[in-house]
Amino acid sequence: MGFEIVRTSEPTPRNVIVAIYARVSTLNGGQDPTMQTREPAEYCQRRGWEIFDCDVDKEVSGRKDSRPQLNRMMEDAHSRRFDVVVVWRFDRFCRSVSHLLRALETFNALGIQFVSLCEQEDTSTPTGKLVFTVFGAVSEGERNLIAERVRAGLRNARAKGKRLGRPKVDVDVAQIESLRASGARLRLRLSYREGQSQH
Repeated sequence: MGFEIVRTSEPTPRNVIVAIYARVSTLNGGQDPTMQTREPAEYCQRRGWEIFDCDVDKEVSGRKDSRPQLNRMMEDAHSRRFDVVVVWRFDRFCRSVSHLLRALETFNALGIQFVSLCEQEDTSTPTGKLVFTVFGAVSEGERNLIAERVRAGLRNARAKGKRLGRPKVDVDVAQIESLRASGARLRLRLSYREGQSQH
C-alpha cells in the first residue's frame, strides 16, 4: 500500500473591512466632509484595508446620539458587515464621553475595532485598550455619582416629611368584588391630580 503526501495550501487571509464615519454641523459655514473622509480612506489604503462604506451625516449636531447615517452604520455593525470603524476625530463621531463609551462597548462586544486618526487611538493596540478602560472607569464613576446624588435627594426629602412615589388611592374592595361577580368589566381611569384630591 502506498501513501501519498498531499500538501494543503494555507488559507487566504480575509480582507479587513472598514466603515468610515464623518459628520459636519453645517454646510453653509464652509465645512467640507471630504476632509474627514479623505485621510481615513488614505489610511485604509496604506494598511491594505477594504472600505465597505462611508457614512456622512450632514448638518447634524454631534450632541444628538441618534443620526441617520450613524444609525445606519450601527445597524451594519450589528450585522457584522465590517471589522473596523475609522473616524477623523473623536468629536466627529460624538461629543459626550458617555455616548463614545456606549459605542465602544458595542463595538467591543461585536469584535469591531475603532480608530480615530487625529488622536491616534486604535482599540486593537495596548494603548487603545488602556484608553478604553479609562473611559469606562470615568463613565462608571459618573454613573455612581449621579446615583448617589439621587439617593441623597430622596433621603433629604424623607427627612423633611415629604411623601415620595405615586399618591395612594382609596379602593372599595367589596364593591369591586361585587361588580366582578356580576360579570361587569371594570376600567379604572385615574389621573395624578385626581389621586391628590383624595388626600
